[in-house]
Amino acid sequence: MELGTLLPWSDIGGEPAVIREYAQAAEAIGYGFLEAPDHVLGVNAASRPGWDRNDNNDLFHDPFVLFGYLAGCTQKLGFSTGVLILPQRQTVLVAKQAACLDVLSGGRFRLGIGVGWNEVEFTGLNENFHNRGRRSEEQVQVMQKLWASPHVVFKGRWHTIEDAGINPRPASGKVPVWFGGHHDRTLERIAKWGDGWMPNAYPPGPEATEVLGRLRRLTEAAGRDPAQIGIEAWVSMGSGSEADWAQEARFWKSAGASHICLTTTFNRRHHKRLPGHTLSDHLGALRRYHNAVAAAL
Repeated sequence: MELGTLLPWSDIGGEPAVIREYAQAAEAIGYGFLEAPDHVLGVNAASRPGWDRNDNNDLFHDPFVLFGYLAGCTQKLGFSTGVLILPQRQTVLVAKQAACLDVLSGGRFRLGIGVGWNEVEFTGLNENFHNRGRRSEEQVQVMQKLWASPHVVFKGRWHTIEDAGINPRPASGKVPVWFGGHHDRTLERIAKWGDGWMPNAYPPGPEATEVLGRLRRLTEAAGRDPAQIGIEAWVSMGSGSEADWAQEARFWKSAGASHICLTTTFNRRHHKRLPGHTLSDHLGALRRYHNAVAAAL
């Protein structure tokens, strides 16, 4: 099981030297990948009474630019979007960006995708918020064809490609596509087209075991091998002890997870953030958590 961490730039900021130090320290400690979220627009919360989610005071680097920078600062650290809001972006352009990042990083990139929740972003990017889930299914198929073949002919509901392709393409013929989200339709999409799932809603226990079993059954029904579908569970360390964290890691490994991602600022559902906010606090947390769970990975 591979251990990664979600970049905590809501605390540490996005200055080049700071994110470089965080990434290099994570790699040196033994983390296998670094994950970053995606938002293009943030709303003015002052104009929306009661708004309690991301606004334009929250910093989000474009993930392709961010990982292109960090790929040159690290040796083997993997990178994943957690998640890129695919249906608010042009499909062929995302396929091109992901392929270039795959090539320039030496195959260290996973494309985590989601359908988003903020209609304001879709309006600003001139994309339809209301068909985003259905459209994302076709987007994944288009990208996978572009990565696999030098020339593509495609006519779908939302996309038309007239015998054209991207260059460069990933050496393996694909960029791994991992889905975020917890809707039943998400599980169906993973079973048909996904390389992995990135759930963060489930603590260790029967509900997690049941939903992973359901994904395995859907994957088999789609004619695919469930063993080829990765699972990345989000974990946190704002509560509990080292023994609790190790026990949680053992649960996820026994449940079939291939990855766990440590979130030090996520503070929703059962996850609790760290009390500290500085770069030193976060790097200390990375070391403490790695020491606690290394034997369980």
